[in-house]
Amino acid sequence: MNKLQLLKQGLLISLVVGLTACGGKTQVESDLGMRGAPDWVNEGTQYLNDRDGRLFHGVGHAPPMGDNALQLSTADNRARAEVARILSSYMDVVSRDYSDHAASAGRSINRQTVSRQIDNLTRVNLTGVKIIGRWKDEETGDVWSIAELDMAQMQNTLERVNDMNADLKRYISNQGDNIFDNLAQEN
Repeated sequence: MNKLQLLKQGLLISLVVGLTACGGKTQVESDLGMRGAPDWVNEGTQYLNDRDGRLFHGVGHAPPMGDNALQLSTADNRARAEVARILSSYMDVVSRDYSDHAASAGRSINRQTVSRQIDNLTRVNLTGVKIIGRWKDEETGDVWSIAELDMAQMQNTLERVNDMNADLKRYISNQGDNIFDNLAQEN
């Protein structure tokens, strides 16, 4: 075989392998490759849609600090900050989609009011973020924490919010899972 045929064959094999990999559960590739670490350390922060539900997972890390409690607290806070970051991205998409939806229906909306209500909802939801795991790399002494926010919990929080625009609240209730699923597939 000449070089061109080998190149074509290599590309075809890569394409088949790539398409086969896309057929299963959505997984986040990691460049960490830490041996012995739990999967969540190597997968990192992500939207996760699996049998446990629709979950926002944030992973944080802290190097040795000479104070174990400070190191754990730092890793936990960084994990929570990661959940805040992806929740904020999610809410940005919700806000844009809602604004477009309202405009296409001929309703005028105050974008600042919508943004303020979504920011408030985000802050309230962040109080529900839980640390669900920690891992310490025995070789380096680094600590990793994973924080979780469940989409179902976010929906429950939304139902209890009284000072939110009723149309926005209904839109998030009806479309929130679809938006989450789309983001999870993209990532």
